[in-house]
Amino acid sequence: MSFHKSGSAVWQGGLKDGKGTVSTQSGAIQDAPYSFAKRFEGEAGSNPEELIGAAHASCYSMALSLILGEAGMTAERIATEAKVSLEEVEGGFAISAIHLDTVAKIPGADEAAFQDAADQAKEGCPVSKLFNAEISLSAKLEN
Repeated sequence: MSFHKSGSAVWQGGLKDGKGTVSTQSGAIQDAPYSFAKRFEGEAGSNPEELIGAAHASCYSMALSLILGEAGMTAERIATEAKVSLEEVEGGFAISAIHLDTVAKIPGADEAAFQDAADQAKEGCPVSKLFNAEISLSAKLEN
């Protein structure tokens, strides 16, 4: 079984003075602007790392839900943030690390079983498998 989803981008101009838009096949993101200033200079707007973070956080949360279900646990809520680190390295820039920070509310859950599920989800999430970067995790179980 395979699934195919797509995203697209259009760029106009040079690196620093140019601008682009990014869209998803579903239309959930449509012509969102991005630029050098948005990516490297803190200007408000989207950038590839932010989109990667959203993709990773959403994939991880779904993977955690699956693994929790297999262990007989159902989360009322899983909130995940993925912090993507873009660093200058020899030859350009690279995503060097991603830190997943998740908080889950699971009535009656065992802390050790939750932590095990959280670690399994970090390793098994399809988006995690894409990266040649260190992926770290902080997982907290809410009461």
